[in-house]
Amino acid sequence: MKKGTVINTQLSQVIADMGHFDLLGIGDAGMPVPEDTWKIDLAVSKNLPSFIDVLKNVLSELQVQKVYLAEEIKTENPEQLKQIQQLIDVPIAFIPHDQMKQDLSKTKAFVRTGEMTPYSNILLESGVVF
Repeated sequence: MKKGTVINTQLSQVIADMGHFDLLGIGDAGMPVPEDTWKIDLAVSKNLPSFIDVLKNVLSELQVQKVYLAEEIKTENPEQLKQIQQLIDVPIAFIPHDQMKQDLSKTKAFVRTGEMTPYSNILLESGVVF
């Protein structure tokens, strides 16, 4: 049995496959995912699992060099933004939510959580460990 913190098969696979500058999206239950984007659906019920719990889990195994958040999170979900900022120690770029939705087509995968708060979406840009 795998000893790491990420035990979901698909999530573990996509993290292992990430290369430098690749993008991985994590988001709320309502984020529209393009048909050609691999959706790893972890949502079980409302707020289960939470966005923050999944983000913490992914950050435990993925080397991240930059993240992208929707500009709207600043005003529409400042509490979630604070929690994200406590976890992230890399540059944060704020982009319009519509741009984030378009950029999902550039991701290796999108991880859908059960989160039910607005703008709880993030794009993680993979770094290198050397």
